Amino acid sequence: MTVRRGIPPLLVLLVLTGCSADEPSPIQLAAVGRAPVAEVVEAPATIGARATATMRSPAQGTVGKLYVHDGERVGKGQVLVKISSPQARGQLKQARQAAKTAAPATPRPSFGAPRLRVASFDTAALDRKVRGHFAKARAEARKIDDPTARRQLLNAIGLAETQHKAQREALAAITADLDRTVNGVLAQLTGQLSSGLGGLTASMSSLRSASAAQAKAAVKMAEDTVKSLTVKAPFAGIVTLGRPSGGGGAAGLSGLLGQLPGGQPPAVPSASGGAPVATGVPVSPGDPLVTVTDVSRLTLSADIDETDVLLVKPDTQAEVELDAVPGATYTATVTGVGVQPMQATTGGVSYPVQLSLGKGTFDDGTKAPTPKPGMSAVTRLTVREAADAVAVPASAIVSSGRDSVIWVVRNGAAERRVVKLGAQGDALVQVVAGLTVGERVVVKGADAVRQGQKLP
Repeated sequence: MTVRRGIPPLLVLLVLTGCSADEPSPIQLAAVGRAPVAEVVEAPATIGARATATMRSPAQGTVGKLYVHDGERVGKGQVLVKISSPQARGQLKQARQAAKTAAPATPRPSFGAPRLRVASFDTAALDRKVRGHFAKARAEARKIDDPTARRQLLNAIGLAETQHKAQREALAAITADLDRTVNGVLAQLTGQLSSGLGGLTASMSSLRSASAAQAKAAVKMAEDTVKSLTVKAPFAGIVTLGRPSGGGGAAGLSGLLGQLPGGQPPAVPSASGGAPVATGVPVSPGDPLVTVTDVSRLTLSADIDETDVLLVKPDTQAEVELDAVPGATYTATVTGVGVQPMQATTGGVSYPVQLSLGKGTFDDGTKAPTPKPGMSAVTRLTVREAADAVAVPASAIVSSGRDSVIWVVRNGAAERRVVKLGAQGDALVQVVAGLTVGERVVVKGADAVRQGQKLP
């Protein structure tokens, strides 16, 4: 919505003579004068915070200790929550053990025998463990009530099992190929054995180095997860406690799927809502724990109609009124004008404009309270302003296509004059070209005036 306001005209209207006292004239004249004119664009807006960040649970567990309460002001780096997660700590322990058992680089072997057999990898224990995980995952998936989610999860488990089988078979094939290659080289020439074994040793060393690097990365990831169980404020602000989902069967299934080969588990639907964060409350990965809102500087987000947005520039001044603080007026300054359009509430197109919110005062001059993020407001942006403008009442302007026309009294008759407008207030309009101070113009009934019509 756009409303344009100006200062009431300081012009003296001259009523046409020739009309009876009880019958007002349909046409009125006024002398062109000077007056301040302000063009104002009015738009709905919403109060926002300088920054907002939601801290989420990094792992499955429970709230071990809650250090803050709703609405508390905290500083940057302050500990907010500690999560108790045996699962995360168990994964860190397993990752460290795997890193310790990672094989070192294979030294270049000496040889005396004409034949060499590359030792195959014993994966029996790993296969049994993996099959157990697959079985548990399928059992948990079948408990999901939603058929679509259940089918997607079972498909994901089947795909992971297929990938694991293919990897196991590929490993066996690699070992067999190495046996054939090495023994073929030995059969040809004993003198070439050293070079062949050197290449084989380098290949195996590279494979084992890659495995060690992967184990090291897994340790780093697990360490980061455990470290993030202590949740700290990223900046100073006010705390709002979250409402985690509370875990459940779906989260347990996610944990099982996370242990299967093939990387991240598929997304599992989880319940929303739940009890507010408190000590002992179960949490799942991604559950909101605490939101920190920095209200040290408040902002405004206004929706400006496409017909007015080109008039809005950075540093444009504005006045703001809030539904929550009747009778108070706040100052604001435009900090940025968006370029991506939005669908306006009126059905047209609008653009987002960001403003910084200043102080507010009541009509009697007393200080107004500080608003809260999310409050609705109406902002009035002064997009054009002229302190000493050649001005006429807005009713004197007649639109004719793309032209703005004013009827001027010249030699007692109406003369059509095309003018150029500047700031356009609700009551007064600035004329930047086409009129001079002192000329008389039609300010009422201009739509009914015709060229050459006699006017006093």
